[in-house]
Amino acid sequence: MTTNWDDLKIFLAIARHGSLSGAARMLGQSQSTMGRRIRVLEEELGQTLFQRTDDGFLLTHEGEAVFEHVQQMAHEADAVLRKLSGQQQLEGLLRVSTTEWFGAHVLAPVFADFSGRHPAMTIELITETRLVSLARREADLVFRFRQFDEADVVQRKAMHAEFGVYASGAYLRQADDNHHRLIIMDTAYGELADVTWLRRRLPKAQAALRANSRDVQAALCRNGAGLAVLPRVIGDGIRGLRLVDLGEPPPGRDVWAGYHKDLKRSPRLRAVLDATLAALS
Repeated sequence: MTTNWDDLKIFLAIARHGSLSGAARMLGQSQSTMGRRIRVLEEELGQTLFQRTDDGFLLTHEGEAVFEHVQQMAHEADAVLRKLSGQQQLEGLLRVSTTEWFGAHVLAPVFADFSGRHPAMTIELITETRLVSLARREADLVFRFRQFDEADVVQRKAMHAEFGVYASGAYLRQADDNHHRLIIMDTAYGELADVTWLRRRLPKAQAALRANSRDVQAALCRNGAGLAVLPRVIGDGIRGLRLVDLGEPPPGRDVWAGYHKDLKRSPRLRAVLDATLAALS
């Protein structure tokens, strides 16, 4: 039996992300191709490596054993490539700032994978709503939802985040289309595009609940409190939530990555940024 290393890399990506979608974004392949290749690998090994559930892909006992070996193989492969290219091992601390939901649902899987490949380096992920200062070195790298206007900041568009309208099945079964209940951002963020859009689409709806956390909004929505506009990366992954068609999708938001120009040649920053942008592309 000859096992393809590319199939093992697919197995490793799915194990780390827990889903075909996350692994596909990381490797730049289609979900259908990755699903087919992982089935081929299971047939070659004669083992079921993943339990397929509504919440994603969970490693079986046999999968856990394979994961330990494949992860070590990946570390060794990375070490060989660094040796051949003359790269030094990445070490030290990089402080990254972003919002809570983007950090938890978008950056965390990327950083977990990066950390496994660069164990001597530490990423400190700070989630907060305020705009930190790169000039004062409050962070080394920032991901945020507006462009940077500070002097000496190097920036680039990281991705476009899509949003959708969600509700639980229980809510939709009893909802009155003329009197919907809304879960929206708190008053400090009342002028966000998705809040304005939702009020325009449903002018008679009641703002029943407000929260400044997208994860809290998702929890309220899952428990039947009303309609909520959520990032697709959150809403699509929650069992029990349904995407609601209001005639057009809510506006998405561009995500910008920025850092101070003095860090332009930092190997740590360059490596983390490149890995993140590759995963988000």
